[in-house]
Amino acid sequence: MTEALTLPTDGTAGALAGRVWRPDVEGPSVVAVRADGLYDISRHAPTMRDLAERADAAAIVKSGAGERIGSLGEILANTPEVYRDEKKPWLLVPIDLQAVKAAGVTFPRSMLERVIEEQAKGAPEKAEAIRKQVQAQLGGDLRTLKPGSKEAMALKQTLIAAGAWSQYLEVGIGEDAEIFTKAQPMSAVGHGMTAGLHPKSTWNNPEPEVAMVVNSKGALVGATLGNDVNLRDIEGRSALLLSKAKDNNASASVGPFVRFFDATFSLDTVRGLDVHLTVDGPEGFRLTGKSSMREIARDPADLVSQLIGKTHQYPDGAILYLGTMFAPSEDRGDPGMGFTHKVGDVVTIHADPLGALTNVMATSDQAPPWRFGVADLMRNLAKRNLI
Repeated sequence: MTEALTLPTDGTAGALAGRVWRPDVEGPSVVAVRADGLYDISRHAPTMRDLAERADAAAIVKSGAGERIGSLGEILANTPEVYRDEKKPWLLVPIDLQAVKAAGVTFPRSMLERVIEEQAKGAPEKAEAIRKQVQAQLGGDLRTLKPGSKEAMALKQTLIAAGAWSQYLEVGIGEDAEIFTKAQPMSAVGHGMTAGLHPKSTWNNPEPEVAMVVNSKGALVGATLGNDVNLRDIEGRSALLLSKAKDNNASASVGPFVRFFDATFSLDTVRGLDVHLTVDGPEGFRLTGKSSMREIARDPADLVSQLIGKTHQYPDGAILYLGTMFAPSEDRGDPGMGFTHKVGDVVTIHADPLGALTNVMATSDQAPPWRFGVADLMRNLAKRNLI
């Protein structure tokens, strides 16, 4: 939880915005992350949703007048719950009123793993044998296959004829993307906070992802990092259990900051990102991996166009997790059982232009409960004469 490990590799050169809890006003503030500290810019935009709606968002973050509330280092150090002094400010998740959505099965490797989960029926010990079988059935390099193309539809018919079709292949190579609700507005957790796993799950993993920030008009205005915590056993039993597999207390992690598009950072930057993952276990176990946005099957702009438009509106905007190619199969314990989390795992997701998002894993019933919702936010902002 240091500045050097949290910030992008170019430091504060970009338009970085976040949210901080201010005990002196008993509520959250939108902040600009600058070289000399964090500045409260709530007078320009009382919520991150409002900042994302502004055409001059990046300019406000870079130079808008605001009150300095402390150094980034001081506020980062006070963020983890175990060390927190509640009389001092701490970092929050950098989104608020936006819908929290996620796209699934957007990388060929993760598509294969979803098919394996489905056929394994949530039993990790069956996964490796099924993995070899599925790879043999599909064959070829799926990274070059464009979803919805003639070639993809021809493969679909071949797999149907072979009795090998799957609902995950439908969204992986078909016309329509899988886009689902990951969490409710205001419920996500941020950098340095505890992230949650449902206590019933015995086969699960992190999903390191880029998350697009989208305003109410459907414009892509920036990006951040996300951990779309996944319960492989529960989703593998039935896709109808997706809500239980995905939306639990503290199971959506986002941060550390939103980087708005400007001369230093663009959608093309996102398209070329490498997203790195490290899991450090309490028993000394370490897992590393990398997900390259260059291998995504659906372009971020296409995914956002399927999220919001004439058929579906989000007046407060949204963030959209773009999916991951990372689905760990390395054994952590018994042979053939693959990877699953342990309580106390430290998960770090890093991309050079976005910084690092770190969380400590706990069961969702032991993670701090979500208590501050939209009604609380509105009352607090009204009390402060911000709305």
